[in-house]
Amino acid sequence: MISVSDLRYRYGDVAVLDGVTLSIPDGQFCLLVGPNGSGKTTLVRHFNALLTPESGTVTVDGTDVTDDPVVARTRIGMVFQHPRDQFVAATVAADVAFGPENLGLDRAEIDRRVDAALAAVDLDGIGDRRIDALSGGEQARVAIAGALAMEPDYLVLDEPLVGLDWPARESVLDHLDALAADGTGVVVVTHDLRDLHERADRVVALHEGRVALDESPADALDSLPALGVRDPRC
Repeated sequence: MISVSDLRYRYGDVAVLDGVTLSIPDGQFCLLVGPNGSGKTTLVRHFNALLTPESGTVTVDGTDVTDDPVVARTRIGMVFQHPRDQFVAATVAADVAFGPENLGLDRAEIDRRVDAALAAVDLDGIGDRRIDALSGGEQARVAIAGALAMEPDYLVLDEPLVGLDWPARESVLDHLDALAADGTGVVVVTHDLRDLHERADRVVALHEGRVALDESPADALDSLPALGVRDPRC
């Protein structure tokens, strides 16, 4: 379980997170929504200690992520909004292998994880290709594969569908469905619920750094426009 308790964080004098408390159980498909500036990305960057809170705590399976960020980063795979921001190698296989290599795994286990992760996003056989030669949709899937190679309990994706054409969008959605069906916890950060709300178990909306709504997708829809989130039925 990812557990957030009274989390507060500021950028300068601006309170970006103002007492956020929530828990995300194992295996849940959760949408974290809100307009730009509501604190969504800042919140999930606390999940694996990319940011340190001003006050409050984040724990992953009972471990405080500030005390042990390695545990958090092993159990939570993070995919950023712009995949290029997280690539660390020139080729697909080298990039996907980076996380497992930093766990100190032996070569055979690293290769197994890379092959499995690329197969999971339908990119097997392209490990030698340069990332900068891939389409945007392929780069998005490489980023997901890099997270999957860590074999995380939770996968957190920040606006994974932005800028994708329909075939790439459909492919990413199919893979999210497969992950959720396999028991991986999925958290999608988005301001656009189209194609996502029917897949989710829960919608959590942030507004001005606070949890303003926490409902099932069906119950949440009518309240979203007042929080600056488009109703996906419109």
